[in-house]
Order: sequence, then structure tokens, then C-alpha cells
Amino acid sequence: MSKKIGVIACSNACLDYIQHDYDIRIFRSTLHLGDEDYLDYIDIKADDFYKRLEEDKSVFPSSSYMPIGQMIEIYEQMLADGYTDVIVVSISKEMSGIFNSSIIASREVEGLNVTVFDSKTVAYPQAMMALKACEMIEEGKDVPEILKELEYIRDNNKIYFAVHTLTYLVKNGRLSNASGFIGGALKIKPVLTIENGKVESFDKIRTFSKALDRVLELYFEETKGKSVLPFIIHANNYEAKDYIIEKLKENDPSIDEIASMPLTAVVGAHGGPKTIGLGYYIKK
Repeated sequence: MSKKIGVIACSNACLDYIQHDYDIRIFRSTLHLGDEDYLDYIDIKADDFYKRLEEDKSVFPSSSYMPIGQMIEIYEQMLADGYTDVIVVSISKEMSGIFNSSIIASREVEGLNVTVFDSKTVAYPQAMMALKACEMIEEGKDVPEILKELEYIRDNNKIYFAVHTLTYLVKNGRLSNASGFIGGALKIKPVLTIENGKVESFDKIRTFSKALDRVLELYFEETKGKSVLPFIIHANNYEAKDYIIEKLKENDPSIDEIASMPLTAVVGAHGGPKTIGLGYYIKK
């Protein structure tokens, strides 16, 4: 019997904001705003969410991932659609319970070989992994070959973030070294990164514009002499996005591809409005 390999990602990969023709199923998280619940992207898009946050400061967002029962339903549907194998590209297991829940749910479905892959990241690099898996499936590659390629992407990308406030990350428990930011220190505009799957504070900066310049400085330092794909992810901060693009092109006028995507609501609930990230993927 020939294999039919499918791909699942969680909505934290922000794949809804990338045009593609692949059949990628989504473990969709839910956004909680006060007493209201919204299915990520289906009920609330990124721009609407950030505008809402800025208009109503009294509402504090949180998120929850898809219940195991619904994950089982998606696995069963894929089985019914003829899939024999599934690769789940999950947000970092250090950031969410999705990774473990995906494994638990997979044990309840007989006849489907499920591999849950920890992307150790979120947003664009995670989306890259899901899209690469689909591309390789179309090329006739098998699961071990695909996983090897996903590991390469996982080990060869880096992202730095500038945030307007740490409040969202600290309150939602997503900043692993939050103890360094007590009281008035929350007013600092830090540069953050993702290290071993965790959001870590990298540098403490006083203003957002300086944090943005620091992010660019780190990018230029680390990518010098390397062939990279730059990417920008942002929480409704088009001004900062345009500034970064301008600086990247100033530094390298030959640059022709800069990937860009909004942070979907359930990710932005932790970063807060105006968060912006600049990252790179080192090409082979």
C-alpha cells in the first residue's frame, strides 16, 4: 500500500496569512478577550485584533490551544481522506502544550502514523517548515527525509523581536527569564529572541526606536557573508516594517526577497501590539 503523507500545523505558524495551495490542516487556537472567545483567524483577523487592543486598554487577551477531542477529530478526518502518515509541525513545546496534546491525541487514532515535530519556534520559521514538508511530499520524499530537512530549517534560523511593552509576555507567562524585569523595568523596550524554544530577553533598551536599531544591528552582524532569507513578522506595525525593509535594502541593494507576515492574534496576545521581529534563515 502506498503512503499518503499529510501535514498539520497549529495556527501559531500564521499560515493563514501566506498564500499557498497545499492541504495543510490547522490545529486552531482560541483567543479570549474578556468574556468573548474567538477562533483564531476564523472569527478574528490580526489587524482587527490589534486595533481592538489599542482602542480598549481594559481588555487583556489570552489564548488556549485546541482541545484534544478536536485534534482527534482532525486526525480521524485525515484518515478518512486516505492519509496514512501525518507530520504535525508544532509551535515550540516550551511555549505551549500543543506539542504534547498532539501526541496524546494521535494515540487515540488507529491506522494513522503521526509524527509530531517540535519547531522550537513560532510564526514564519514554523510556517516555512510546514510548507517545506508539503513541497517535499509533492517530490515523493518519505517522512525521515522530510524530518531531516525540517531539522535543518530549525537549526538554521534566528529571530530578534522589539516589543513596546513586556506586560503581555510577563502576564501570560511566556518570558522565560522574566525575573529580570520587575516593577519599573517593565517600561524598558527590550530586544527578545527565541533560544532553545523559549522566548528570552537578549538586551535591555530604553526606547522602541533604539530597540529596533539594535535588532537590525544584530541581523547585520550575524548574516554578514552568509546567504540568507530575511523575514519580518509584526503585530500591526507597518511603520516599523517599512523602516526595516528600507534599512535592509540600503545595506544590500541586490536584496530581492524579504518575507513578511502579520503575527496572528493568538501569538500577538503574548507579544502585544506593535511588536516586530526580524529574522533570517540561512540557505543551504
